[in-house]
Amino acid sequence: MTTETTCLSSIWTTDSSVKDFYELHRRPEAYKELSPAPLAYYDGMIYVDLSEIKPMIAMPFHPSNVYTIDELNANLYDILDEVEKKALISLGNDKIKYSLKDKVRNGKLYVDQGTIAGCAGGGFENICDATDILNGKFIGADEFSLSVYPASQPVFMELVKNGSVAKLMASGATIRTAFCGPCFGAGDVPANNGFSIRHTTRNFPNREGSKITSGQVASVALMDARSIAATAANQGYLTSAENIDVNFMKPKYYFDSTIYDNRVYHGIGKPDSSVELKFGPGIVDWPAMTALSEDMILKVVSVIHDPVTTTDELIPSGETSSYRSNPLGLAEYTLSRKDPNYVGRAKEVQKAEKARLAGNDVIAANEELKEVYDKIAARFSLDKTSTQIGSTIYAVKPGDGSAREQAASCQKVLGGFANIAKEYATKRYRSNLINWGMLPFLFKDELPFDNGDYLFIKDVRKAVAERVSEIKAYVVNKDMKEFTLQLGELTDDEREIILKGCLINYYHD
Repeated sequence: MTTETTCLSSIWTTDSSVKDFYELHRRPEAYKELSPAPLAYYDGMIYVDLSEIKPMIAMPFHPSNVYTIDELNANLYDILDEVEKKALISLGNDKIKYSLKDKVRNGKLYVDQGTIAGCAGGGFENICDATDILNGKFIGADEFSLSVYPASQPVFMELVKNGSVAKLMASGATIRTAFCGPCFGAGDVPANNGFSIRHTTRNFPNREGSKITSGQVASVALMDARSIAATAANQGYLTSAENIDVNFMKPKYYFDSTIYDNRVYHGIGKPDSSVELKFGPGIVDWPAMTALSEDMILKVVSVIHDPVTTTDELIPSGETSSYRSNPLGLAEYTLSRKDPNYVGRAKEVQKAEKARLAGNDVIAANEELKEVYDKIAARFSLDKTSTQIGSTIYAVKPGDGSAREQAASCQKVLGGFANIAKEYATKRYRSNLINWGMLPFLFKDELPFDNGDYLFIKDVRKAVAERVSEIKAYVVNKDMKEFTLQLGELTDDEREIILKGCLINYYHD
């Protein structure tokens, strides 16, 4: 999960456990010993005594909103009140009547749902430990439910063989096949106002089925699988695994490749060119991307003043899962939970750009541009044929959370040519903008423009090519008010990608 903390790379020291893993999965040749060189130097060292770590819970709506489970239970109303106040800021929606204190029963926090799932939580060791905690117990017949998703089919098969699945089912848990769904709201979606504890990857707003703009919200807290099992054993009342008396059996994992050998086609190095790929109607080619023009006209089509905007708010994850191979269909959901009118506004701007590229009358496609062209021409020489017309959004700090490139690509598909931000929440989101040929502008002062304003950027291509870090821009419909955008640090390759229009063009050329 190092990419989730904005690391572009990470190196782990390998040990005998890693070597055993490769050997178990019949890939001993893939093991490489990695360790620091004797003269390795670090800016700083952080030492963690794992014996001092207590089971913790990341409360809604951010992974950093962390308390120990014991601390939460000991200060229940104070912490829940603080979480509710933070949540209302994050949600930013008057339709939402958000409460967690109503989950308290007889002085204890009651949970509606527990989920152990995905690559993060559904590992063999996690589920075996959860089984030991729940063995001989039952989760109760009230609202609380527990779902367990093994991380892979071989893991699932071994859990069946060693009896874990039978014990979990006897406790009242539901066992599901290996699936990423709970991480992005396509499986075990919590009920409206439900409180779900999960060993999955994230707990940002607008995940796990919440539709904030429709007045629906679910609270997701992150916990370890053992404490989720302990809570289930306590029939839904939040419980730390440290407070459960259990003997962990720690069964050995045996990898059975049969499930892959009998089902997966191993075609590496031996392609069969006689077989034609079959594409369903939901698989659509990427639209062509054009190179960066000399000058640029941008219409601001969304302004987001939230302190942070997550990638889930830029492009939701749950309901879009069936459009992953359809960029046009996927783009229809862009900002749907944060700014439902964004897509329509962006498409109106894109009509003009499509007309320009086709050699048609741009003003016929967008009458607003007549006044825009006149105001620009009164101050600058303007070649309409070499001036792109696109859209842009402003967000204070966009791109928190997932590294999904669709958060950027969907904007580009709709004619987005830039983002403007005070800062970018992750390096990954900024690099995704660049890879799709979008300018990652920075502007840290009070905004000189509003939603719906047109911006003109003169000599933008020249600025990118000549490694200029600051670019003059003008608010066209505010008497060409001048302000300065920054591009931040860009490598030569990143500049070339932007000039060519996107990474696809960069590699194609």
